[in-house]
Amino acid sequence: MRRLISFRDFDWTLLAFVLLICSLGVLEIYSSTFGTKFAATSGTPLYLKQVYWIVGGVVLMFLVSMINYQVLLENSHWLYIASILSLVTVAILGKKYLGARRWIQLPGGQHFQPSEWVKLVLILAMARYFSVEGDHSPTFGDIVKGGLIAGVPMLLVLKQPDLGTALTYVPVALMALFLGGIQFKHAAIILLIVGVLAPTVWVKGLKPYQKQRLTSFLHPDADSQKSGYQVEQSKIAVGSGGIWGRGVRGGSQTQGAFLPEPHTDFIFAAWSEEHGFVGAVALLLLYFILLMRLIHNAQTAPDRAGGFVVMGVVAVLLFHVLVNAGMVVGFMPVTGIPLPLMSYGGSSLLFMFMALGMVMNVRMRRFVN
Repeated sequence: MRRLISFRDFDWTLLAFVLLICSLGVLEIYSSTFGTKFAATSGTPLYLKQVYWIVGGVVLMFLVSMINYQVLLENSHWLYIASILSLVTVAILGKKYLGARRWIQLPGGQHFQPSEWVKLVLILAMARYFSVEGDHSPTFGDIVKGGLIAGVPMLLVLKQPDLGTALTYVPVALMALFLGGIQFKHAAIILLIVGVLAPTVWVKGLKPYQKQRLTSFLHPDADSQKSGYQVEQSKIAVGSGGIWGRGVRGGSQTQGAFLPEPHTDFIFAAWSEEHGFVGAVALLLLYFILLMRLIHNAQTAPDRAGGFVVMGVVAVLLFHVLVNAGMVVGFMPVTGIPLPLMSYGGSSLLFMFMALGMVMNVRMRRFVN
């Protein structure tokens, strides 16, 4: 007998942790932008705009959770084509800002970044492809085809250029290969190919400023006023927080505008300065609980494809958190990857809520025959 879909199966605990992290993000956006040039745009404070995005994201999450994910998987090829067309549209008609063409201008002065929603489409496309091939370990030909599925949008995003977002497509592909049962010999071949191509990509594929970003974090003090400035100021902010932090609106690096982009890419540094080591660990613990909850939902998925979808979301979220947190303490290069659910920005926030909507979608159908 088929059981009706009910919001009783909605993961309300997961939603509570998500909203808690979002609330901390709003608090930090308010604190880090108070009295600075980032305080407001068009008369609306940024923290209030973030609240609007969160409300819209929650609504979007509920809507996505009501659409059968199996229907989305069946039509993932059309969604994939639409995503490629959206990236091509950005290349032709996109708004250029600071040398990068990543956004489409929307009515009302808002901007839409298609490369964010492409992550979700890629999760669906990879889940469908490797779950269908799940009766056997993927052949090398299957791996090449899967690589092309992820590689085409990645190259288009690199062209914008947006190295940070392009790198977020990699964990989706790796997770799909891992869950698909890739053989050790195929993994070794892939690593060998990457090793051979890496020098060429470095010399011809990356722009000078991208190379500078990828190397400056190793020795930021060598050019602390230019290429190493962001990492140096971020490390100073994290260190000045001490054990308990300086309190809301009490960070000297943040309030003194020494810390670059304290409400977006470096929000974790601003949070650490104001709430100290204890606050930083507590925030990372919240992300850990969120990830464990997602993995639990993957384990209870009704089918292989559903588990692939949820684990794809896990891969993206984990990659974002590790790279962003590593970036602000100098363990990772500065790539412009935001901290999920906390950093200011509508496109990344709405993507995360849509991805969580897909997780809820899978969970709510775990008892449907």
